[in-house]
Amino acid sequence: MSTDFIPGKTRSLADGATLICIFVAVLMLVPARLVFKGIPLSLTPANVAALFALICWICAQLTLTLGMAKGRTPVRTGIFVYMIAVFFSYGYANYGPLPADEVKLSDHAIVLVAGNCAVALMMNDGVRGLIRLDRVLKTGVICGTGVALVGVCQFLLKLDLTKYMVLPGLRATSDDSAVQTRDALARVAGTTGHPIEFGVLCAMLLPLAAHFAFQAKQRGEPALRWWVCCGIIAAGMMFSVSRSAVLGIIGAAVVLFLGWPAKRRWYTLLVGAVFLGVIKVAVPSLLGALFDLFANLGNDSSISHRTYASAVAAKQISLHPLFGHGPGTWYAGKHEVFDNQYILSTVETGFVGVAAFASIFLCAFYSALRARYLSKDPGARDLALTICACLVAPLIGSATFDLLGFATVTGFTFVLVGAAGSLLRTAKSLAPHEDQFGVLYWVRYRWAWLRGFAARRRRRTETLPEPVA
Repeated sequence: MSTDFIPGKTRSLADGATLICIFVAVLMLVPARLVFKGIPLSLTPANVAALFALICWICAQLTLTLGMAKGRTPVRTGIFVYMIAVFFSYGYANYGPLPADEVKLSDHAIVLVAGNCAVALMMNDGVRGLIRLDRVLKTGVICGTGVALVGVCQFLLKLDLTKYMVLPGLRATSDDSAVQTRDALARVAGTTGHPIEFGVLCAMLLPLAAHFAFQAKQRGEPALRWWVCCGIIAAGMMFSVSRSAVLGIIGAAVVLFLGWPAKRRWYTLLVGAVFLGVIKVAVPSLLGALFDLFANLGNDSSISHRTYASAVAAKQISLHPLFGHGPGTWYAGKHEVFDNQYILSTVETGFVGVAAFASIFLCAFYSALRARYLSKDPGARDLALTICACLVAPLIGSATFDLLGFATVTGFTFVLVGAAGSLLRTAKSLAPHEDQFGVLYWVRYRWAWLRGFAARRRRRTETLPEPVA
């Protein structure tokens, strides 16, 4: 087993993992609708922490003594491609005439994109080793449990704790309640901006909590705390009453079941059945409401609205197919709401932008699976599979709501993308001969074989006796 997983061997100095832990805590525990007072752009504490991480990343890249990783990785390349695509769209939109409100929103969007990409880059380059990566992801699970606990209080106790979580120097961007209703059931949002975002966030966190629960015995840690986190997060996901959350957790479960051993699969199915039974007893109408979300798709007004919005999107995309209308310029209140991030990204940033957005997920999946292939540590291999499962939830959710319009789930998505890159760097460092499994080695091997074959043919030709005249 790798020494990176040995308990007690930790670093005492602050590093990139420290910055990301602060970002994750602020992102999840400060209500999403709170922003700083007195500045022209609506920036949350998490946005400021992300921009500070960007400054630190740039400064660390200029030195060789701060422990920042250098060199190209798939995640790093994907993030740079995404940033370039969005900046091209921003320049293209501002080159032509834009209304003043859309110019301001475009400026705000480009700042948010820079911050999110900085978080992924800091994770990819600044979180070195499995211990530090473990620390960041555990912070995410613990803080996510806090978010889910707020949601549970909102649902069961009708107590909205976010009303009391107001910090000095911050103001609320809206007076909307964190509790909504659907089919006479409360839909809660925790500290996030919307119940759908809350449900998808819980669907992303649940596989991570299960990973730490299953790995606790191997690492010599108490497992009960992580199982409690699993229960609270799962309850929060159910209380969001969200179709996107259900689809996200199903997609994550499919990925996990493909890589888990059979014993763990059966154990998970048993625990899941017991959990659903408890939910049925505690809230009898909840499972029926979730079932109706899928059984009545033909009569769902949100589905018919999405069909109508697709026609509007097709017309707008035809006007600016490559670079779009501009990042952040298509907003509710003035334009049609699509409830689909892929359509919205195509409208705002064109086909170039939506392809770059999808490439981030592809690079993250490749990095995690590559790390799983290279690593010999069972814990690291399970973590790679878990990261893939977690990223399936926002990948599916992007087709059912505007993912990038919600700060909490977007920020944690970029954290997980960077985590995949960090895990691949660690796996490569622990497998110095990893190129023997790669394309470069195959090319070198074939080239050497061809050169040797030619040399043998040449030697045989030189040693053959000359023909007799």
